[in-house]
Amino acid sequence: QLVESGGGWVQPGGSLRLSCAASGFASYISLMAWFRQTPGGEREFVAAAGMGRASRYADSVKGRFIISRDAGKNTATLRMNSLKPEDTATYYCAARTVWITTYHKDASYDHWGQGTQVTVSS
Repeated sequence: QLVESGGGWVQPGGSLRLSCAASGFASYISLMAWFRQTPGGEREFVAAAGMGRASRYADSVKGRFIISRDAGKNTATLRMNSLKPEDTATYYCAARTVWITTYHKDASYDHWGQGTQVTVSS
């Protein structure tokens, strides 16, 4: 089970922090990621963090968002800075027990959170 928290409303240029906590897994989760989706849109890759690997980001958030993992824990955090109205979406945490090169595809993930809304507007 994945549980997200930390969504909300923020003005353009502001910051938010999303957290994802995983439970019920028998071992350490190798790959955790964040996706986002707008109404009527497809689920879009945002960022991924693999154990012992460099973090990966979508071009649209590179330099503004930071994904991190707590060492030895099945948790992931997404720090979102310099937020823009186009970042408005429902953000989902995803997890996979084994690393995969197609980390940017939602079909690669076995486990999903319920989503948390992020709204960026003035």
